[in-house]
Amino acid sequence: MNKMKPSISHCLTLGYFLMFFYCGCTSVKFLESDCHPHTWDKLILVHHWPVTVCKMIMNDCDDPPQYWTIHGLWPDKGEDCNRTWHFNVNEIEDLLPDMRQYWPDILHSSLNRTRFWKHEWEKHGTCAATIEPLNSQKKYFGKALDLYHKVDLNSYLLKVGIKPGHTYYQMSAIKEALTSFYGVTPKIQCIPPEEDEDVQTIGQIEFCFTKELELRNCTHSKTNFFLMQNNLQFRHEELSICNDTLTSYPLEV
Repeated sequence: MNKMKPSISHCLTLGYFLMFFYCGCTSVKFLESDCHPHTWDKLILVHHWPVTVCKMIMNDCDDPPQYWTIHGLWPDKGEDCNRTWHFNVNEIEDLLPDMRQYWPDILHSSLNRTRFWKHEWEKHGTCAATIEPLNSQKKYFGKALDLYHKVDLNSYLLKVGIKPGHTYYQMSAIKEALTSFYGVTPKIQCIPPEEDEDVQTIGQIEFCFTKELELRNCTHSKTNFFLMQNNLQFRHEELSICNDTLTSYPLEV
């Protein structure tokens, strides 16, 4: 029986190791992947169609932009990873002209314009900041803008003749066009058809990136569920993965 018990020296050694490991993990601003409770695998650059946003939740939503804008840059797991790292608009002062144009708060344009960005940083940015290219507020918002311009979704859709208006599109054709051009499969979300109708409304398109910020396929998994619950308070039963059916791409609310 005594042979099965670890020696006192062994226990002490193990204890010192665990103490060192714990202190080492907590001594840095962000923990490494082995000891961080909010590890993530991919980044999701989320575009939303402002007209559909306004259609979903009528609020202070006058004259929405008629081009795809940024909803957010989200790690696929974790949120609010560092509650002490608060948003400071002064750190992104030189980005503000682009932020206002490409990352506007669609629903609250007449209120505090920084509230949306504050939410995105504190909920998602503090998790994305575990990698060096995104480890400051300026890097996080600046890189999101860079990726948005790299994808250039608005220009590509126009190039292939997919334009907002009264024309309906087959979702399968939109998916095929995007996959063919970008070489990866994005995730496209719609408002499902209303009762007695057979036309869904496109609302959101997500492009996924590796930690090296290279495009990769988006996959649908349970870990993405929390991403549907975010700052715009979309009701997840209203915005879901699009079906391969007729799709509206509205020009007006």
